[in-house]
Amino acid sequence: MGTLLLVHAHPDDEAISTGGVMMKAKAHGHRVVNITATRGEAGEIYNMDEAASRPRLGEIRTDELKTAGEILGVDRQEFLGYRDSGMVDTPDNKDPRSFHQADLGEAAGRLAVFMREERPDIVVTYAEDGVYGHPDHIKAHYVTNAALDMLEREGLPAKKLYYTAIPRSGMEEFMKQMPEEARRMQNPNMRFAGTPDELVTTRVDVHDYVERKRQAFAAHVSQNDPNSWFATMASQLYELAFGTEYFQLVRGKAGPELPEPDLFAGIR
Repeated sequence: MGTLLLVHAHPDDEAISTGGVMMKAKAHGHRVVNITATRGEAGEIYNMDEAASRPRLGEIRTDELKTAGEILGVDRQEFLGYRDSGMVDTPDNKDPRSFHQADLGEAAGRLAVFMREERPDIVVTYAEDGVYGHPDHIKAHYVTNAALDMLEREGLPAKKLYYTAIPRSGMEEFMKQMPEEARRMQNPNMRFAGTPDELVTTRVDVHDYVERKRQAFAAHVSQNDPNSWFATMASQLYELAFGTEYFQLVRGKAGPELPEPDLFAGIR
């Protein structure tokens, strides 16, 4: 069987955009490896005392990620060892320890170590816009591509590279169904433009895994605002938003049919 390796920016990213394909890969006998760039030290804190939890937030979110990974079927969890960069023009973003400030070659070299060990068939990360413009997501895009370039030069290419995708048409439809209050509360620093529909190559039905996907996201206790519309979303709307996971194939050969129904389509 093959290996699926995912490169995410922070704890909880894995559950939101790729939790379904991770569980599906595991159920089909594949190995699942999750590489997380940071420990989410700069994020907002919920359900915990700010003063007590902020100094050890990286440790808290590491434990939460471990719990989520157990639900998602992760065989190996590793960190690149950088600090959460926060948003643009914040002190966290300018911290020399942040992922955003990391030397590209150095960061790619760290990731390449894991890739050489795992020899993944499938690699998943973000497109160049980082989904919604977060500096760490954008950095993960460039670091992943640079690491794959290293492996290709060494004769060890992955068979496929995918970017996570949110079809623009689906994004527009979802926004229409959001309550007006929820739309007003959207973070102005987050730009969810969505992926042009014509670039979406792969649509994976993960309805069988939606409830466990929701449980994995809920395992990130310190990141879940109990009063948010997202946390109280009705099951039917949650399935509409998260019952299918979308991807854009950017390296490798697509399976025999488009859109592909699985990341491993066409791989023997």
